[in-house]
Amino acid sequence: MDSYLLIKSLHVIFVITWFAGLFYIVRLFVYQAEAKEKPQNEKEVLVPQYKLMAKRLWYGITWPSMILTLIFGLSMLYLRPGLLQLDYMQIKLGFVGGLIIYHFSCHIFFKKLQSDTDQRSGTFYRVWNEVATLFLVAIIFLIIMRNEINWIYGTLGFVALGILLMIAIKLYKRWRENK
Repeated sequence: MDSYLLIKSLHVIFVITWFAGLFYIVRLFVYQAEAKEKPQNEKEVLVPQYKLMAKRLWYGITWPSMILTLIFGLSMLYLRPGLLQLDYMQIKLGFVGGLIIYHFSCHIFFKKLQSDTDQRSGTFYRVWNEVATLFLVAIIFLIIMRNEINWIYGTLGFVALGILLMIAIKLYKRWRENK
C-alpha cells in the first residue's frame, strides 16, 4: 500500500471538514449577530443556543480538522519534497497561509461573540463568509489546473468572482430588506 496516497486521502477528507466548519461557523456568526437585534425574549433563547452550537463546532470539528489537514499536508511534503519546487504548489501554499490567517481571524470573532463584545453586523459576517469561498475556489483551481491555467486570466477570474460574490451579497441584503 502506498502510504503517500493514504495520507493524501486523509488530507483531502480533513480539508473538506475544515472548510465545512469554516463555512458553518461564520453562518452561526451571522445568526448570532442578527439574534442580538431580536426582541429580548427571543434574544435570550437564540444567543445562548448559537454560542453553544458555535463552541461545539469550533472546538469539536473546525480546529481539529485544520490541525489534521496541516499534519497530513506537511506529511505529503515530507514524503515528496520535490512538490515544493513546483510553482503551483508554492502559490497554493500561499493561499493556505491566507486560509490559516482567515481561520485565526474567525477565532478572534468567535471569542468576541462568545463574550458578547462583538458589534459586527450579520451583513459583515455574510461578506466574511465569502472569503472562505474565494480561498476554496483558488486552491481547488490551482490543484486541478496546475500549470494549465494562464495566471493572468486566472487572477482576473479570481477577482471577478470576488466582485460577483460581493454584488450578490448586496442584492440579497436589499431583497431581505424589501421582503
